[in-house]
Amino acid sequence: MKNLLLLASTLLVVSSCERQTPSESVTQTNPPRVSAMAPQSYANVVDRVAPAVITIHAELRQRAPQQFPFQNDPFFKWFFGNRVPEGGGGSQVEHALGSGVIVRSDGHILTNHHVVDGADDIRVDLNDNRTFKAKLVGSDPLSDLAVLKIDASNLPVLALGDSDQTRVGDVCLAVGNPLGVGETVTNGIISAKGRQTGLSNGAFEDFLQTDAPINQGNSGGALVNTTAELIGINSQIMSTTGGSIGIGFAIPSNMAKNVMDQLIKSGHVSRGQLGIGIQRVTSDLASSLGLKEPQGVLVNSVAPGGPADHAGVKSGDVIVAFNGQKVTDPNSFRNNVARSAPGTEVTLTISRDGHEQQVHAKLDELKPQQEAADQQAQPSAAPGRLGMTLQPLTPSVAVQLNLPQNTKGLVVTMVDPGGPAANSGIQAGDVIQEVNRQPVTTPDQVRSALQQSGSRPPLLLVSRGGQTFFVTIAPQG
Repeated sequence: MKNLLLLASTLLVVSSCERQTPSESVTQTNPPRVSAMAPQSYANVVDRVAPAVITIHAELRQRAPQQFPFQNDPFFKWFFGNRVPEGGGGSQVEHALGSGVIVRSDGHILTNHHVVDGADDIRVDLNDNRTFKAKLVGSDPLSDLAVLKIDASNLPVLALGDSDQTRVGDVCLAVGNPLGVGETVTNGIISAKGRQTGLSNGAFEDFLQTDAPINQGNSGGALVNTTAELIGINSQIMSTTGGSIGIGFAIPSNMAKNVMDQLIKSGHVSRGQLGIGIQRVTSDLASSLGLKEPQGVLVNSVAPGGPADHAGVKSGDVIVAFNGQKVTDPNSFRNNVARSAPGTEVTLTISRDGHEQQVHAKLDELKPQQEAADQQAQPSAAPGRLGMTLQPLTPSVAVQLNLPQNTKGLVVTMVDPGGPAANSGIQAGDVIQEVNRQPVTTPDQVRSALQQSGSRPPLLLVSRGGQTFFVTIAPQG
């Protein structure tokens, strides 16, 4: 019996040690925990936030907004509530439901452009059950933001936080009026930063992505952190059903503040522009350009007479820094340029032929008709050594392809579906303007440039639909 008791005691000690050892090991090898246990309730945060989040009812007569072509696509679903048509023909009326955030105690409200776009009558329901008629101060389709004003004072407001300091993994709360059920609060985390969906008109996007459940009617509502600061304006969701699947997008508060201040001051937003087309630098492009690693953004077109042209920027240059800050991707670079005021002097660090240099440019103002000039080129997925046939571009063919009269190069007449060109996204109707930075107008010039490439994939400048972009092709042997 004594032996049995001794054995049982030994087993209990071993078991206890086995439970303790992992935690002891974590304490010794892992860094200290950042914070204590998560709070059991966010009620105090909600108490501060909820009074400043409101519901917006907008009536749109005679026309429906046109700037969102994917509005009814179930995969990309805008969640501003169902627009319910009444009447028919020219007398059609649609009712839109959205949310908004009081940002100034004198009655200024921040919301989404698409919530109030084209509205003839806008009414706002406050948290205290009061209803006000709202006036549109200004609206900006490019960022999908709008500012309203109601005749009220001493209103509760939400302080704007610094969205740049928000980190992936931070807890956040979404507040709005989904589906008209009333003010609703959901929580989640920041899932990603710097997201771009391509649905906003102009695509000035730098979304915070969150898994906090948000649905139709949440548009224009608040995304806040656990200190009750506004870090984003809820704007879009990605969904296969039209409801939340945990992929939502909010406009960062820093972008919202910049747009809001300009709308309140002047009723419109001014943005800087360089007059260039850009694209992401892939590993293949980096190799063809002689870069040690993929970095910066590749210039694929330069507008004649624009700021970049005057500064000496050329197609094929790689911009690696903007005002001394490293350039990581086309979207963030474009947003940084756009948020700089027209007339601002900026410094670009460019890599050309393996050497870095700095150039200085004075930004122009981005005009609506110039939006395409600075947009990121997006190569889409589409016999001979390249797997395609070419013919010189004639004026008549250029007219058929809706190309500018001064466009030069070779038009792609056929693409082998299993060949290198197709694998790189080349399509029939594309125009090859350069091979390895050398202009080409004849098949012989293409063959000569390919021979000079040796084993390195050739770099092609392609024109498609008025946009140019670079691609690399791995030729067949």
